[in-house]
Amino acid sequence: MSNEMLQQMVDDSKGIVFFGGAGVSTESGIPDFRSVDGLYHQKYDWPPEEILSHTFFLRRTKEFFRFYRDKMLALDAKPNQAHLKLAQWEREGKLLGIVTQNIDGLHHAAGNKKVFELHGCVHRNYCTACGKSFSAEYIRDSKEEIPHCDACGGLIKPDVVLYEEGLDNDTLSGAVHVIRQADLMIVAGTSLTVYPAAGLVQYFHGKHLVLINRDPTPMDSEADLVIHDKVGQVLGSLK
Repeated sequence: MSNEMLQQMVDDSKGIVFFGGAGVSTESGIPDFRSVDGLYHQKYDWPPEEILSHTFFLRRTKEFFRFYRDKMLALDAKPNQAHLKLAQWEREGKLLGIVTQNIDGLHHAAGNKKVFELHGCVHRNYCTACGKSFSAEYIRDSKEEIPHCDACGGLIKPDVVLYEEGLDNDTLSGAVHVIRQADLMIVAGTSLTVYPAAGLVQYFHGKHLVLINRDPTPMDSEADLVIHDKVGQVLGSLK
């Protein structure tokens, strides 16, 4: 019944915005951070929150890249039913944009163009000295423990937002713009506990707010429809 209600909302919508978190990519084999079997519950010499901080990147760069290559570069992952459905909606002109907390690049891989990556993307990397761009494969395949620029020798940094770093203003303003324009907002695969990203939902003033998440969220009571299920299965069942 819930899926039928969602289908009706999608059919009636003139502009959908999708806001997604880690739960959108778990069906592609990428673990989330906060679930029982996620990265935060695995054992390392330091907590993942510390390893993935700006300070740690600068002070323990070798250990940062060891963890980053091991746990953050899921380069073999493929888009799942959720990514493919969103790409279809964009082709059909129903989807205004995707706002994502994920850094895996799977929305682009599925064919979406209007993607606002709040926390950056592993497929963008740059030399901190000269600005030259590098692929995720360059980081993965580098023989150096700490990857350096092949042009100037400078340190390469992934274009992902680490703890202690702020979100990109242009990405934020673009996300707010599409959220304000939409008449249907689908929030999926996110606990809505990570700020400032989670605060973006407040900019939605459209007709229907839908939450799809395996576990309850702080905003369940404010949604028009709540579905506790896997995102790919739900979206994959729609036309």
